Amino acid sequence: MNGNKTKKKNVQSVRKPFLTGNAVDENTLKSSLLFFGGLIIVFFVGFLLCAMTNSSGNIMRLIINPAVIILIVTVFFNRGSSHGAEAVARGEILWQKQEKGQSFSESEKKVCYHPMKAFVIGIAGTIPFIVIAVILALNTRVQTTTAGTLPSWMQAYMRRDEVAAPLVSYLEPGAMGLTDILRIIVRFAVMPYVSLVGADNYQAVYWVEMLSPLILLIPACSYGIGYLSGPALRARVHTAISESNRKRIRREKKERRRRAGFISAKPKEPEKLN
Repeated sequence: MNGNKTKKKNVQSVRKPFLTGNAVDENTLKSSLLFFGGLIIVFFVGFLLCAMTNSSGNIMRLIINPAVIILIVTVFFNRGSSHGAEAVARGEILWQKQEKGQSFSESEKKVCYHPMKAFVIGIAGTIPFIVIAVILALNTRVQTTTAGTLPSWMQAYMRRDEVAAPLVSYLEPGAMGLTDILRIIVRFAVMPYVSLVGADNYQAVYWVEMLSPLILLIPACSYGIGYLSGPALRARVHTAISESNRKRIRREKKERRRRAGFISAKPKEPEKLN
């Protein structure tokens, strides 16, 4: 029973101390602009993928749209975790300099890991979309009709002036207003959610527009949560390095013992008689 089972040794996590920076540093503006650019690219790809599902069946719509949403969350989570690990690594280097009595600038310290740094970057990079979404949420209404369309049975009565005159304004599509422009921008950003509930489900789309400011915070929150995993990622790296070094030392000791045993077991040459 015990012979077939191998005991797994508990690998102790190795964590190195690091200096903590500030939530805002000299790179915050640049990082926010890069985050904004990444949002536009991701939203554009999501818009193309999800727009194609509008003409597909419900099964494809219920498969592709959640997959796109999960993909967006994963992309920003991974970006955040990579940024967090890099920031922790900077903090570890500065800690070593501090222990050795070496000097470093305050700006170098500010760019080190801080738990709120990625949330600040993500929210700042999403602010343009959030402002537009808030304005739309305050002005949106449930859309139940489409300008320029009438039931087919009404066409026969359109030749009569007393019937056609009141409907002229309805037949001519209205001018696009500010709310319509804002709706286009927000729909572009939250297309996976609009496509998921169905573009013809006006009540559900209305609630998507009402909740769009919160929906647009999902990438920023994913980025921030991923950033928080930075210390754990660095600990995993240090643990792997420590375990690799431990195995190498064990192999070297084993090899030395093997060589020592081989030398001691070597038979002595017989002494020659004079």
